[in-house]
Amino acid sequence: MSSSTGAATPDARGSGAALDVSATPRIPFTRLTVVEMRKMADTRAGKWLLITIVVITALAVGLLLVFAPASSQTFESFLGVTATPQGFLLPVLGVLLVTSEWGQRAALTTFTLVPHRGRIVGAKIAAAVLLGLAAIAVALIIAALGTLVGGAADRWGDYGWADTGNFALLQTMGILQGLAFGALFLNSAAAIVTYFVLPIAFNIVTSIVDQLRDIQPWVDLGTSQTPLFDGGGVTGEEWAHLATGTVLWIVLPMVVGSWRMMHSEVK
Repeated sequence: MSSSTGAATPDARGSGAALDVSATPRIPFTRLTVVEMRKMADTRAGKWLLITIVVITALAVGLLLVFAPASSQTFESFLGVTATPQGFLLPVLGVLLVTSEWGQRAALTTFTLVPHRGRIVGAKIAAAVLLGLAAIAVALIIAALGTLVGGAADRWGDYGWADTGNFALLQTMGILQGLAFGALFLNSAAAIVTYFVLPIAFNIVTSIVDQLRDIQPWVDLGTSQTPLFDGGGVTGEEWAHLATGTVLWIVLPMVVGSWRMMHSEVK
């Protein structure tokens, strides 16, 4: 009589023995990031939001060309009008990057294919940053085209790479804050409303209450971001204000939201 061995035979595997997939390489992080970027355009809301960002950015530049005096049609002015619509819409895209999956239970499929949820969270952050940089590139190109068409004598002014870096940082912070609020609430409506209402209400309170005015630059992100777009240089103290505001309004919600994403049950 032959003795049995521990190796699983084809018949044994077919009868319910466990399939060993321990040697299967895990999905590369770059592929996860590409998939997360693709998700932004997979839903109807995400697709139209991307289209809206491009259309409104171009429309804002067109309005400046038509109605603004020639002396005001500088690169800095064109870039300023592109920053406004993107500043409002990019954070919404960051919110939808998280909440669209949880609202439609697509996260169940995502976490089944990639059980390590932390990698998904990291891929979403990377995708949000890359999308923000892409939107910034679009804004710079459209603003440059408007500048070439415009009639300002000193159309490029003294705008430099430091100003471009500040602009990129400002827009990237916006989409990351939207992503953080989306992860924190896992609900589109709650995240979007809170993202727009809470900072405004907080800014009003810190502006009215005398005891809070001295600490406002340290705790109000909108106030600490002002030097990034006011055209002047950013001092060391202002960078410290920005760092503190970033921790309170982006890093902390992102940490709590990431914990929720990694531990919440998909319903």
